[in-house]
Amino acid sequence: MDTRFSDEDLAFRDEVRAFFKNEYTQELQDRMKDKATFKAAVIEWQKKLHAKGWIAPGWPVQYGGTGWTPTQKYIYDSERASAGVRDNVPFGLTMVGPVIYNFGTEEQKAQFLPRILASDDWWCQGYSEPGSGSDLASLKTKAERDGDDYIVNGAKIWTTYAQYAEWIFCLVRTSNEGKKQEGISFLLIDMKTPGIKVNPIVSIDNHHSLNEVEFNNVRVPVANLIGEENRGWHIAKSLLEHERTGIAGVADCKRAVTEIKRLASVEVNGGKALIDNPNFQSRLADIDIELMALEYTELRVLASLSSGGAPGPESSMLKIKGTEMQQATQTLMMDLAAYYQGVLPTDLSPEVLGHSFGSQARQSFMYGRASTIYGGSNEVQKNIIAKAVLGL
Repeated sequence: MDTRFSDEDLAFRDEVRAFFKNEYTQELQDRMKDKATFKAAVIEWQKKLHAKGWIAPGWPVQYGGTGWTPTQKYIYDSERASAGVRDNVPFGLTMVGPVIYNFGTEEQKAQFLPRILASDDWWCQGYSEPGSGSDLASLKTKAERDGDDYIVNGAKIWTTYAQYAEWIFCLVRTSNEGKKQEGISFLLIDMKTPGIKVNPIVSIDNHHSLNEVEFNNVRVPVANLIGEENRGWHIAKSLLEHERTGIAGVADCKRAVTEIKRLASVEVNGGKALIDNPNFQSRLADIDIELMALEYTELRVLASLSSGGAPGPESSMLKIKGTEMQQATQTLMMDLAAYYQGVLPTDLSPEVLGHSFGSQARQSFMYGRASTIYGGSNEVQKNIIAKAVLGL
């Protein structure tokens, strides 16, 4: 693999850097940190990307994608992370969008894809249920046919940003015949439909991003079915492969390591900078080496996708190692903050106890414990690799 950038790639990198510097303003970042303005600020940023033509790097050009090479995608994501630019909300752009253009009707593509690209609709994902997390095929939310509609009853859980969403894509059970993977359908549901209730879940980091979504006799047009009835499992697996690839977060991990090195160079421990501590150096080197290997795996997946391939079992590899690297960097940042990452009274800022990054380090560490669970637990990913790669 030739890792040198061409002159065209270097020019593209400079363009990306300039765009982030000029458009991802501090004022916009501050509004993204405020829960009262978060949604509007995220949409504003994504609309800037849409106007630039950069909103959907992974989409085919015919549906609004960028047509970038794997190298350009890599450069874009690396520069995004290096500049501290938040990644796009994935549920519309990375998850349901590809499902619609791969499996949807022409009418569904015309209705939904332009609005996803323009961030006119905020989407959330209805997969996991109470009692049906990693064993997704055991889901019980039912959709019973009633003329031109389905009547949906049940509940979804751990639904990220459901409190903001205009639409939810759901796996629902339309038949109990045959294997449990059979009889599942993929349905698009308008969140304004009567009978939908969103219950907030405040996570261990004291933030509200998760929710339970209840469906009580919710009437959904059959026209919102993606693909064939009872054939949603194949669609779900396709979506999860793309989701798991995105979960790896290699570029963001690299930025976190750079920040750890910067902070450790000024953090004094026993009269010396922590960056000079042999044990700390060893842990940091282990992360650097693993990240380099993971980065090349990600590049191979990008190359496969650019030539029309699918992520396949590599997505499981990326998901496992990527989330392990996220947790390793979060743990190291916690250790760097030491006592200053402790839980603070709500009326005190992190600076009161010394480290401005301490509180954020603690929150990232606590929320990050879920990364090896969501998107299909890492234990499940190892089973996929055992079957698909090793033939066990």
